Amino acid sequence: MGTEPLTPTTPLAPSDRIAVALDVASVREADLLAASLVGAVGWFKVGLELYLAHGPEVVTAIRTHGPVFLDVKLHDIPTTVERAAARIAELGVGLVTVHAGGGADMVRAAVDGLGGHGQVLAVTVLTSMSDDDLASVGAPGAASQVPRLAGLAVEAGATGLVCAPRDLRVVRETVGPDVLLVTPGIRPSGTGEDDHARAATPASAVADGADLLVIGRPITHADDPVAAARAIAAELPAD
Repeated sequence: MGTEPLTPTTPLAPSDRIAVALDVASVREADLLAASLVGAVGWFKVGLELYLAHGPEVVTAIRTHGPVFLDVKLHDIPTTVERAAARIAELGVGLVTVHAGGGADMVRAAVDGLGGHGQVLAVTVLTSMSDDDLASVGAPGAASQVPRLAGLAVEAGATGLVCAPRDLRVVRETVGPDVLLVTPGIRPSGTGEDDHARAATPASAVADGADLLVIGRPITHADDPVAAARAIAAELPAD
């Protein structure tokens, strides 16, 4: 796969629907893992910890193996986010996350900063947060919070959204068929939910409308990461 814009109508092989989370400590570990998974997954997700530890170096290394999804969840005043997004645009990543909770102006600033060099994915509510967690910070439950933030982000120019599996149907109803839906909190049958309060299986997430699945430990902690990725892809429908 290249880094052309993704939409729900982009033809995807089952493996292309998998974005593996490279949650490892070093560039070397990330590079070796990505190299081994070429052809078994479609995207390589570089998260906040790995990016803060190694910066652009890790993105440069991983881009040699396939498209990069930079998951740094930008959340600051619009001017700062726009400038940060402009720097990210220089890295050649395909997908970049921001927090929809930063507001429409902030999401729009991220879109402007990228200038078409990558897509903005707006995070609605973190999959680690239950309704009790949301209530503890004075926010409404996911049933009302998620569609509100999804609609706000799309109106501000985000072409994709990150939402929990259990929110997929309501988000699709809210934003329509043309917005890319990216779903973390994916756990194959028989595995635990780890720190995701609202998890689902890969097949059920796709059935509910997910376009791209973010999967970390079930692949990266497996005895054979390639076999694990292929087993997950085998559960998914082909376009």
